[in-house]
This record gives sequence, C-alpha cells and structure tokens, in this order.
Amino acid sequence: MESNLNKIPPEAFVFTIGAEKKKESDRFLSESILAMQLSGRLTLETNTEKIVMTPGDILLVCKHQFVKVTKTPVDNENQEAVLLTLKEDILRNYALENQIDNNGKYNGQLNIPIPDNAFLKGFFSSLIPYTQNHKNVGTPLSTIKVKEAIQLLLFIKPELKKVLFDFSEPHKIDLEKFMLSNYKFNVPIESFAKLTGRSLAGFKRDFQRTFGVPPRQWLQMKRLEEAYYQIEEHHKKPSSIYLELGFESLSHFSDSFKKMFGIPPTRLLGKK
Repeated sequence: MESNLNKIPPEAFVFTIGAEKKKESDRFLSESILAMQLSGRLTLETNTEKIVMTPGDILLVCKHQFVKVTKTPVDNENQEAVLLTLKEDILRNYALENQIDNNGKYNGQLNIPIPDNAFLKGFFSSLIPYTQNHKNVGTPLSTIKVKEAIQLLLFIKPELKKVLFDFSEPHKIDLEKFMLSNYKFNVPIESFAKLTGRSLAGFKRDFQRTFGVPPRQWLQMKRLEEAYYQIEEHHKKPSSIYLELGFESLSHFSDSFKKMFGIPPTRLLGKK
C-alpha cells in the first residue's frame, strides 16, 4: 500500500513509507530524519547529490533541505522503509540533560550513511509496532525512543554531535543563486522562504525585487522553459519529465505548456 507523508499525524514520531509501484514526490525537511530501508529501493535526490538506499541501509537525512523521493519496488517486492523523526524539541532537551554545548553551525554533509550496526538494526525492529497505530504512542514514550536513537548515533559516530545539535536557523542567502538551483522542487513557497533565511513576506519582497515577478509565476515559467529545452534539445517525452519539473499531473503540465508556448508539448516533440 502506498503511503503519503502529508497524511501522517503530526504527533507521529515514527512511520513507514511504502509503494507497490514506482512513485516520486518532493519533500521539504524541517526536521532531521533517521531512515532504514526494509525492502525495494528508495532514492533521495537533492540539488547536489543522489543517494540510493537498498535493504539494510541506514541514513541520517539532515533538516533544512529539499529532497525528491523516489520509491521503487524491486523483484516483485514492495518498497518499504522505516523513518524516525528526530524532533528538535527532544534534541534540545537531550542537549540540556547531557550538558552538550554546540554553538557552531554545521556546514558539512547533509545526508550521512550510518555504518551497518546490529544495535541500530535492533532498534529499528523495536519501532515497527509503533507504526501500526500512532494514537497509542504518548509523548513520554516517543521521547524515550528518540533519545535512544540519539545515544546510539553518538556511540557509533561521535562526530554527529555537530549535526544533531545544530539549532541555528538558515542564514539569509543569495536568493537568485538558490532559486536557480532549486526551482524544480514542488514544495510550498513557505519552504523556499525558510531555506533562504527569510520570512514569507520578506521572501516575496526580495523575490519581486530580484526577478521582477511573484514567486509562483516565476517558478511555473522557469519549469516550463526547462521543459521546452528538454523536449526540443534532448527529445524527452512530456510524460517522463513533468514530475521532475514540479508538476503534479501530466494534464496540468500540458495545459500550462500550451498556454505559454502556443502548442502542446507533444507537437513540439513531433517536430523532431
């Protein structure tokens, strides 16, 4: 059965994602996640790297980034992974309890493979029952399990202290450079604002000043221009690129393309 992260209850701290057929989606991560792949293949793509998880792989995916998630069943076996949200309030509490002082901002690798470890695999096995019914998991119990994960990570890789306990907000960064690298991700405008270190109002104001048009208008125009290039120069089929360019359906993509360029994308492809 396919699952949708958007439908996960806000109180959930651990959950599974799965798919019976290949499926792609874009995510903005406001909190770090520890993931273990159970079956099939899970591909994570950011604007700088691509990571493929196979059964048994464990990955720490850091907060404050856009991720394209591709869930792929393999050899008639559904894709399934268990994910644990490392909630920031629990991380802060752990740092206070253990007198961990980390004032520096982490600027290293954002997706960190965790070595094969029997302790962590046993820990993930203990999480499976919690994924069955989120309502039965109270805050005290979820706090215990997240703190257990923190202790195991620090035991396996002590240098993760700099990652786990970085509570700084994203710095205000170059808006134009950031948007040109990340415009393909289909996430809310609020997520773009957060990662550029701006309030929503400040983001819209700076965006208008930089690009001369509102964010939503620019995003659609930029994605359609990229689609035109991919179809004309690389002969890509519309059905193979609309998702990776941030469109939720092929029909919406085709209608928007025709409205902007005057012809449907299939006709442009047919000219080749």
